[in-house]
Amino acid sequence: MTLATSGVAYGSGRDDAGANEGIRSITPITTVYTYGQKVSAVAVEYGDVVNPRELDNSTFSVQDTLYNFRFNPIEDLPELTDRPVVRTYVNTTAATRADHRSVPGRYVIVELDPNQNAGWTVIVSKCPTFLCTVKVNPDLPTRVVQRRNVYGQPRYGAGRGPVLAKAAPGTSRRATGKAVNQLVDEFRYGSYLSGGMVLPYHYHLPKNYDPAKKYPLMLVLPGHGMGWDGDNLLVQVAADIPATAWLQPKWTGGNEDVIVLAPQNQRVGGPAEADLLVKMLDQFLTDFAVDRRRVYATTVSYGSQLAWNAFAKRPDLFAGGLVTGGFAVNAGQAAAIAAAEIPLWVTHGVHDHLLNISLARNTRTLLTDAYAARGKTPEQIGTLLHYTEYEDAAFSLPDYHAAYGPTYEDGAALRWLLGRSRPQA
Repeated sequence: MTLATSGVAYGSGRDDAGANEGIRSITPITTVYTYGQKVSAVAVEYGDVVNPRELDNSTFSVQDTLYNFRFNPIEDLPELTDRPVVRTYVNTTAATRADHRSVPGRYVIVELDPNQNAGWTVIVSKCPTFLCTVKVNPDLPTRVVQRRNVYGQPRYGAGRGPVLAKAAPGTSRRATGKAVNQLVDEFRYGSYLSGGMVLPYHYHLPKNYDPAKKYPLMLVLPGHGMGWDGDNLLVQVAADIPATAWLQPKWTGGNEDVIVLAPQNQRVGGPAEADLLVKMLDQFLTDFAVDRRRVYATTVSYGSQLAWNAFAKRPDLFAGGLVTGGFAVNAGQAAAIAAAEIPLWVTHGVHDHLLNISLARNTRTLLTDAYAARGKTPEQIGTLLHYTEYEDAAFSLPDYHAAYGPTYEDGAALRWLLGRSRPQA
């Protein structure tokens, strides 16, 4: 399968705009939903303050790609579909407003249906083996049509005001500016170098971060395709919900500030990656105000291999873990986890087509046996090991490998994990 999109030049700006010079810029705004980032709105900029009274959801139409890297070949990327417009209002900047109300400004915000399976931004990056990596598309194919006149504020508060841009129902315009990526843009870049290997990572500090305080740390270990391939920085934050969920009360169920750390290992093998990961984590704990009694790990698919190795190598670091759709723990790792009594919640799709449910069941058996060997009763084991299987109906998109979907949408495991802490030394 070729990754080229021959003859398609996304993001080239106003190549076909022509008659609609009143529009100054078009900026996509993205949001990370359960199964990844997609265009959630567009901001259309004009040369003067816009009259919001003359706007409604029919003023603009938006088209975007049907391509989803989980289900479609890359050749589907140029295939566009209409995006239902759910809100239209005016803002001072190229950003959405939580109240969806107009304020005096030059930007018309056109919000799109968040439930539509379209507008995804993550695409295939490279396929060095039979396994591919993914990246965020820097040239989004989003297109906007202004179907009705857009007016400025009238001088005396009455009437329509001057025309800022005439209707151009036959003119489809491409985005002219770099996307505004909600929450994702707030992550900072870092890297750790050891033994000739580099480990890129992104991290998010609380808005009012205070080095004198201590914050829980959530270590997010992504799936195989989100590993560093030389050209896909930050995709581990955008490709699915586990990195940004911990920053939003609607996912966690609380308002506690959490530091999120999302490393992006090169895929060289679980043990070597885990060794570098633990070294980086030790350094991060030294550099930032982390509550060492509350360091957690959450994983997607391949990330479980790093977690199992890291838990066994340095069980003193972790207060708990959430493993979704992952590989099986081995007996030695299970023994180390049981000895340290690291609380875990393991989830898996019953019909996972990539990692069979037997892997999760083996994990449950090995951990249960390891705890029993240490004299734990079934009741005690039940407080340390939680286990959930999901039938197909639990998935809001039919990727039954993506067990993080129903796990995070339910929220119980997230709240449980943040409630764990290591005993005082």
